[in-house]
Amino acid sequence: MQLPQAVTAQVLSPERQPLLRQTMPMLPVQLAQASQSQQQQQEVTRQVNALLRQGKELVDARNYAEAVGVYQQAAGLEPDNARIFSAIGFVQAQQENFPAAVVAYRQAIALDNDNAAFYYALGFCLANTGDNRAAADSYRRATTLDPNNIDAQVGLGAVLSRLQDYDGALVAYRRAVALRPTGNGRILESLGTVLLQAERYDEAVQILTQAADISPRRALIHVNLGVALVNLGQTQAGLDALRRAATLEPRNAQIHLQLGDVYRAQGNLPQAISSYQRAAYAQPDLVEAHVILGELLMQQEDYLQAAIVYRQLVTLSPTDANAYYNLGVALNERRREPEAIAALESALQLYQQQGNTEGAEKTEDLIDDLD
Repeated sequence: MQLPQAVTAQVLSPERQPLLRQTMPMLPVQLAQASQSQQQQQEVTRQVNALLRQGKELVDARNYAEAVGVYQQAAGLEPDNARIFSAIGFVQAQQENFPAAVVAYRQAIALDNDNAAFYYALGFCLANTGDNRAAADSYRRATTLDPNNIDAQVGLGAVLSRLQDYDGALVAYRRAVALRPTGNGRILESLGTVLLQAERYDEAVQILTQAADISPRRALIHVNLGVALVNLGQTQAGLDALRRAATLEPRNAQIHLQLGDVYRAQGNLPQAISSYQRAAYAQPDLVEAHVILGELLMQQEDYLQAAIVYRQLVTLSPTDANAYYNLGVALNERRREPEAIAALESALQLYQQQGNTEGAEKTEDLIDDLD
């Protein structure tokens, strides 16, 4: 390093020599410190890159728990690296540890608040924790930063529909459809479902018909199409759509439940009973199917089958006083009085515990009649 002109142009006197001896050695020390710092940074970078490679290998091997630990080591070395926290969020989400993923993505956003992908991922994780309002805010930010982000538009539509903001959901889904004008069966399905929820049945039928043309083997599309048609008074067309759904997914209890509801509304009790039986068979713990099925069997005076259904129901719902009462009635009709009385006594106890005076009185009257 060249000394200043004022120093090199003059003869050094004894008085100035100590000053020069004190100041001149500082120059190589400063250079050494800078070089050492640079070497340290290079070593940190090398370690971080090695950890990131190791983390990716673990993720590829689906060894998520260990991958989180590796990425956290990297974050300790480079705490200002937003993408490391994003990687932690991703791995936590893969393990469905969504609260931890939310924390990680928020850290990533604090370091890089203009990254649409981070906001989308945060919205996804928030939605999976049930915080739909915060998820909607995050998805909106993602769509603002990247208006062409279809996934963010779809996510926004989903959480807004959960919040019953159907107008907002429709706007989001329609933007998604505009961004992907072809091959968008799933988006049209979601759009049609929101129209159905908003009771805009004509529009729902139009959109769901398009979705069914694109994805003819998606049972849920046919279910929602059937419900929309029934609500428009096109019952036969609605039943056809629901039957098509049941053919595609014969073990889907909710489809048989929907079919049962339509048949029951028509007054076609045999078909309704058959559908509810299929629903209960497909999903043995589906309380709703057992409740309705029991009621219909009692109306048909099929007390044997009703007793079977109510025995299943009291197992599924042991605090259901009505189920015990109806079981007692069905057993009494079958001349099985001791079992009937036992069921009615259980009903009476539950009615009293629940403060249902009317239920308790009718049960006591029936027990007195049997005694």
